[in-house]
Amino acid sequence: MLALAIHGGAGTIARASLTPAAETQYRAALQAALATGYAVLAGGGPALDAVEAAVRSLEDCPLFNAGRGAVFTHEGHHEMDAALACGRTGRAGAVAGVRQVQNPIRAARLVMEATEHVLLAYPGADELALEHGLPVQPPAYFFTQQRYDQLQEAIAAGRMQLDHAAAPAADPNWKKGTVGAVACDARGHLAAATSTGGMTNKRYARIGDTPLIGAGTWADARCAISCTGHGEYFIRAVAAHDVACLMEYRGLSLAEATRVVVHDKLAPAGGEGGLIAVDALGNLALPFNSEGMYRASRTEQGEELVAIY
Repeated sequence: MLALAIHGGAGTIARASLTPAAETQYRAALQAALATGYAVLAGGGPALDAVEAAVRSLEDCPLFNAGRGAVFTHEGHHEMDAALACGRTGRAGAVAGVRQVQNPIRAARLVMEATEHVLLAYPGADELALEHGLPVQPPAYFFTQQRYDQLQEAIAAGRMQLDHAAAPAADPNWKKGTVGAVACDARGHLAAATSTGGMTNKRYARIGDTPLIGAGTWADARCAISCTGHGEYFIRAVAAHDVACLMEYRGLSLAEATRVVVHDKLAPAGGEGGLIAVDALGNLALPFNSEGMYRASRTEQGEELVAIY
């Protein structure tokens, strides 16, 4: 019954732009996050702890667009979003636009467990984190040269840059990646967590699907979902919750429900991306309609996957 899946972003991941050395780094980072989260499940821990641990591992890795590797806004700072949902209790917590919190997913859990709210935005979300002693970092902690170069390219082109957009041919180290995790624990309880740095060169405090419960993140007694891709489309489709609805109202399996949402609904509308999902029996689904999705999964039966394309 134990099952865990993680993702590090989906989109146009050109094979030619990813060197063997870079691919090895990505695979190692995915493997490390998977091992971190699964160790919680194997030790009898709850799904909620497992997804938080896995996402924290990905947030700490500068390869992905979350936490330490977050992209830059037009103003040259970082605005990070995260959400966490507990299928056992039906509760959820999320933060939007945080700038100092080392691990935004921890702030999202704090909102769920220490307040009566679901979603807090900057500056209040940062204030809550500081009041409760969560680790915070100066802007230099979140800085990576590749992300800064990406901002300059986007400014020069006069556009926002999706975190999953194609890499310039001259930059094999172009980084991608909203990150997320879903898990089923030994009791059949489910949880989901998602974290992102958003869009390069974004303005006006844009917020995507990640912290919106039901759009980019969802968990109930039936399934847990974490999405990655072009957020505006996932918001309009209420994509994560739609999977749960298809399972409840139409009786579809997890695999079929996720296929319908990703390929039959999102793709025709232009919603590039994918999602990871798990049900209460430990079944996993990791569909995507883009060229690739950084992903990894492990089940109690010993089945393990680490893949990009």
